[in-house]
Amino acid sequence: MKIYVGADHQGFHMREGLLSYLKQQGYDVIDEGDATLKPDDDYPQFAGRVTNALLASGDDEARGILLCGSGQGMCIAANRLKGIRACLGYNYKAARSTRNDDDSNVLCLPAASLKHEEMLQIVETWLKTPFSAAPRFVRRNKELDEMG
Repeated sequence: MKIYVGADHQGFHMREGLLSYLKQQGYDVIDEGDATLKPDDDYPQFAGRVTNALLASGDDEARGILLCGSGQGMCIAANRLKGIRACLGYNYKAARSTRNDDDSNVLCLPAASLKHEEMLQIVETWLKTPFSAAPRFVRRNKELDEMG
């Protein structure tokens, strides 16, 4: 599975650990973050990089992971693009639900409030939970795509 990863300054250090973990797990990882910490960067640029790359890939199985302080800014920015279903991964139960029910393709993580092990549990749950494809969930995703 191809995974695009991006983070602003608040998620910069957590991103480094995430990239290492994902590569160790055998994922095809594309780093859309800065090579050096830039304290004045803005989260929308990273959300844009990841979501545009994800959509341009044409790969229905590809995913994106974004990190910022609360995760909320990245989630708002990512969801501006049609075809993106970004979720806030504040715990593993939410991550499982958003994959099972919503077929989320972008996970936004609150770097300021997660410990490394918590982040890995959330990411692993999110990556390994399949979309249930229940008719009501398929219908709802179609409704989202038709919103514009």
